[in-house]
Amino acid sequence: MFPDRKSPPTRQRRLSESGYGVEESTVTSDRETSINDLRQLVQDFVDERKWGKYHNAKDIAISIAIEAAELLELFQWVREKEIGSMLKDAETSERLEEELADIMILCLNLANVIGIDAAEAVVKKVEKNRVKYPVELVKGSYRKYTKLKDDKAG
Repeated sequence: MFPDRKSPPTRQRRLSESGYGVEESTVTSDRETSINDLRQLVQDFVDERKWGKYHNAKDIAISIAIEAAELLELFQWVREKEIGSMLKDAETSERLEEELADIMILCLNLANVIGIDAAEAVVKKVEKNRVKYPVELVKGSYRKYTKLKDDKAG
């Protein structure tokens, strides 16, 4: 489903030489790593630092919003036609990857803290969205579902 995206050797080398204990063999892909593996990685990171007492649902949710704003900041004032070249820039691409990773880490951490099965939640939400946004009404449209019914009636 997703293209096989391997990290370039320079990225693997930088990770293994970063001093954070990341081995080249631990650099992995979506195809090789389950959501549960990532949840455990995040939980181990929190546990090793004894940060659990600071990680409550409210503060994690706030942190998700802050990190999402940092991701948005990378796109602020960038014209639509400039985004393609922006994404080809190695430094910008790395910053985007890091901000997205921060958001994902926090989302997995929140799932751990409040006991949500992340895979089940995503599947349920996509199914709910299938009902809310039926293909025959939304295909090729950007409109919110509340406007779709008005358009069809009128």
